[in-house]
Amino acid sequence: MNLLYQSTRGGEKDVTASQAILKGLACDGGLFMPTQIPKLDLTMKELAGRSYQETAYEVMKLFLTDFTEEELKRCIACAYDQKFDTQVIAPLVKADGAYYLELFHGSTIAFKDMALSILPHLMTTAARKNHVDQEIVILTATSGDTGKAAMAGFADVPGTRIIVFYPKDGVSRVQELQMVTQKGDNTAVVAIHGNFDDAQTGVKKLFSDKGFGRELADKGFVFSSANSINIGRLIPQVVYYVYAYGQLLNSGEIADGEKIHVTVPTGNFGNILAAYFAKQMGVPIDKLLCASNDNKVLYDFFVTGTYDKKREFLLTISPSMDILISSNLERLIYLSAGCSCEKTAQMMASLAESGAYTISEDMRQQMADFVGGFADQQQDKDSIRRVYEDTGYVMDTHTGVACAVYQNYRAKSGDETKTVIASTASPYKFSRSVMEAIEGGSLPEDEFQVIDQLREISGVEIPRAVEEIRFAPIRHTRTCRIDDMKKTVAEILGL
Repeated sequence: MNLLYQSTRGGEKDVTASQAILKGLACDGGLFMPTQIPKLDLTMKELAGRSYQETAYEVMKLFLTDFTEEELKRCIACAYDQKFDTQVIAPLVKADGAYYLELFHGSTIAFKDMALSILPHLMTTAARKNHVDQEIVILTATSGDTGKAAMAGFADVPGTRIIVFYPKDGVSRVQELQMVTQKGDNTAVVAIHGNFDDAQTGVKKLFSDKGFGRELADKGFVFSSANSINIGRLIPQVVYYVYAYGQLLNSGEIADGEKIHVTVPTGNFGNILAAYFAKQMGVPIDKLLCASNDNKVLYDFFVTGTYDKKREFLLTISPSMDILISSNLERLIYLSAGCSCEKTAQMMASLAESGAYTISEDMRQQMADFVGGFADQQQDKDSIRRVYEDTGYVMDTHTGVACAVYQNYRAKSGDETKTVIASTASPYKFSRSVMEAIEGGSLPEDEFQVIDQLREISGVEIPRAVEEIRFAPIRHTRTCRIDDMKKTVAEILGL
C-alpha cells in the first residue's frame, strides 16, 4: 500500500512520504499527516526479539512507503551505528518502580538523536528520489536539544545547510556550548533575544513567506525543517516505544498483550504523540501521561479542554519543556476532530489571532488516553534527589518532571500498571541543576568542575559529547533580535 500524506489544514493532499519530509511544513502552515496510521504487520511477540535496527525497519516501512527496502535499511544502518554508546540504542533501566527508557545514548546525549541521526539520510534520499537539485536549507528553532542534534546530523552533508535559532538565555550552559562549538562549514547558529516560542514562531513565518521562498529558489535554495513538525522527525520516534514494549516482553517483565502506561516529559508534544502513534499501530499502551513543568499549558488543556498560551513564560531547570506553543498538538487536534482539516484550521487560526482555542466534548473523548500532570521545579528536584538516594539512579531535570508526575498519578489513582518513563537527556546535559537537586549548597562557578562532581557521585562516565566541548573553541557568536531573523538568514546564505 502506498501511504500518502496531507496537511492538517487541507492545503496539500496526495503528498508522498519523501515529499513531506523534504517540505517539512505544508504550504498552508499545517503539518503533514498520513491518511491513516498503519497497523503493525508483526505481533509484539515476533518483534520482541528484534534489534533496534530491525524494529525501526518494521515500523518505518509502514509509513515511508515510497522508500525502497534497500534505501530505508541503508538509512537505518547509517543512523543507528557506533555513534550510540550502547549496542541496544535505547536501553530500559528498572528503577524506583518504573522502567526508564534511556533515549540519550547518541552523539548529543538527548532523545533528539533518536530521530535526528536518521533524518539527514532520509532527507538526502528523498531529494534524490524527487530530483531536487537545489541546496536544502534546514531552518530550525530549538529549546536546547534539537539544534545540536540537527547540526550533528547535517554537518558537512553535501547539498545541505543548517541554520539554528535558540533563545539566548533559555538553555543550559552545556546545551549552549554544544551548539556554539559545532563544527561543519554548512552550519550556522544564532542566539535570539527572545524565548523558544519567539524562535519557533519566527521560523514558521519564514516558511510561510512566499516572497522570500521565491527569492531563495532563484538563488538555488529551498527550506526544510528538522523540528518535530517534520514527519521525518516524528516517525523515527515511534520506533522506540515499539522497541521498549518488545524489550519488556523479551525480558519477561510483562506478559504478551499486557498493557503498560507511558510517561513523557512534554514540551512541543512530538515525543508523546509518537507514543500515541505506537498505540494506534497496535502496541498495548493504556494511558499516556503527559508531564509538564511550570509552563503547564498542556496540563491545563487536558484538564479544561482549552488551550491558552496567554500566560507568563517561565524559565525553569527543565528548559527543553519551556514552551507555550506545542506545535505537534495540532496533529492530535486533527485526529480527534475526525481528520477534519477545516476544524483544525479554524482552531489554529484562533490560536494565532486570540491566543487560545477550545475543543468540543467529542474531541475531548477522543483524547481520553491522555492524562495531564505537572511538577514544579521543587518537585522536580525532590524526585531527582529521592530516586538517587533510594536507588543510586541519576536522572536529568526533564526526566525528573516525568518521574514526579508519574509518582503523583500512582499515589492519587492507586494505579499500579507497569510504566515506561521516557528519559530524554543525560544528567550531564543539566549537571548544575542535577547537582543542586542532589547535593544542595553552593557549587563551583566552572561548569566542568560541576560535571566532574557529578561523575564522582554518580559513577557514570562523562559522555564523549561533554568531554568534546570542555576545550572546544567557540565557532558561532551571531545574535539577532526576533524581527531580524529573516535578515539574518539572508546574510548567512549570502542573498
